[in-house]
Amino acid sequence: MNATTDKMLSRKEDGVGYLVFNNPERHNAVSLEMWEAASGFLEDFRNDKNVRVVVITGAGGKAFISGADISKFEKERSTQEGVDRYNATVDRANSIVYNFPKPTIAMIRGYCLGGGVGLAISCDMRICTEGSKFAVPAAKLSIGYRYDGLKKLVDLVGPSFAKEIFFTARQFTAAEAHHMGLVNRVVPDAELESYVKNYADTMAGNAPLTIDSVKFMVAQMVKDESQRDMKTCDEKVQACFTSGDYTEGRKAFMEKRKPVFTGG
Repeated sequence: MNATTDKMLSRKEDGVGYLVFNNPERHNAVSLEMWEAASGFLEDFRNDKNVRVVVITGAGGKAFISGADISKFEKERSTQEGVDRYNATVDRANSIVYNFPKPTIAMIRGYCLGGGVGLAISCDMRICTEGSKFAVPAAKLSIGYRYDGLKKLVDLVGPSFAKEIFFTARQFTAAEAHHMGLVNRVVPDAELESYVKNYADTMAGNAPLTIDSVKFMVAQMVKDESQRDMKTCDEKVQACFTSGDYTEGRKAFMEKRKPVFTGG
């Protein structure tokens, strides 16, 4: 199943949902309508039981996302009301990704700048090419970053690297990004799609309840202790052991075959 808007593409293949930012003439700079469309496609992936993993990427081969579409600023962000609406829309899209109940992978080729970094770090993991470049140029534009977005970066790379990224506002290589922990894997350019597909297919074939429980608990771990939902953590672990998938996993192991998990 494929779906499109003017600047966004969506498709589903073998249990994997693909969300593609499609503005290659502007290095996939994102407008308000693109963020709105992204949220809609993500909600569709969330509600489709056949989609078990989501891959987010950019079209054109030169960029993941290069930030906000400045050509749209006069229309979208010239008033305080417009700025507030834009920020709320971006926050909603990133929040949907960050709190998504299924695994999410940012497949990064080329430039990943500004809001592109914000979206990428909202994903569960990031896989990029050797030639990818990363930057948050906020300090070159006197742009303020809100607490939640900055906390995600600090949780991922630590305080010192987060400061370096913001204080210098420079572009970092894929190797530097990997050293900081900003990306999980760096692969040759020609191998990106196949590498990510293998990762996504592997996850889609594993037990959904186990993945769901781990994702939920890791999210609790980065919260303040007083805000952690330990009751639900315990319930999700118990749900794994009382599921039909647990029976199927044991049977498949004994029968030396690949298990067929249903998420129940």
